[in-house]
Amino acid sequence: MELFALLESDDFPARFNIAPTQPIMVVVAGERAQPGSNLPERKAVLVRWGFMPGWVKDPRDFPLLINARAESAIEKASFRTAMRHRRVLVPASGFYEWRRPPKGSREPSQAYWVRPRKGGIVAFAGLMETWSSADGSEVDTAAILTTAANASIRQIHDRMPVVIKPEDFARWLDCKTQEPREVVDLFGPAAEDYFEAIPVSDKVNKVANAGPDIQEAVTPKVAPEAQPKSRPAEPDNAQMSLF
Repeated sequence: MELFALLESDDFPARFNIAPTQPIMVVVAGERAQPGSNLPERKAVLVRWGFMPGWVKDPRDFPLLINARAESAIEKASFRTAMRHRRVLVPASGFYEWRRPPKGSREPSQAYWVRPRKGGIVAFAGLMETWSSADGSEVDTAAILTTAANASIRQIHDRMPVVIKPEDFARWLDCKTQEPREVVDLFGPAAEDYFEAIPVSDKVNKVANAGPDIQEAVTPKVAPEAQPKSRPAEPDNAQMSLF
């Protein structure tokens, strides 16, 4: 509440392994001004992680959009309207990513818990859209914007979430006076020393594993050829990759 200047917030439970289509918290700008300020009120709401443009007729015929490439979000039909009218912040304590070995390599995949090096909460740039079904029911949905990874994260994956700094919260959320082209300067990768990547176990691959233990550090897997012959290589059962 302090970081995002929320006047009030529901008591959302801590969650350690959020999967696509599940609810995520986002911070949105309200219509009224904060008392004693010209900044809009902000509130935290839960939305479905998986963006659905309003023009979609049948969700079953539309791909699951958990991320949006920042470089093309202004022009892309799926995100263009949300970039102009419904920009949000996605609070998190970090994200998971898999390092995949090159094609043909016998090296196993390795999961990482990527978090701010100094701890605390990070704000990802997000887009929100409300999808309405034929029966009149509505679902609030969202996606996280990604950008090219910085040098340290690029060792794991070539993409990373767009991080919005606290001093830029107001500008990013201001869809009334700040047009999309005026906030593209926020799309660069985070500073090289902002995140640290901690190797974690394959437990993060299963949504049912939802406790804090999945963030415990492990010794990174070694390539199969470096293991004793009596130990078979572990299979890559990765369920998903955030990016």
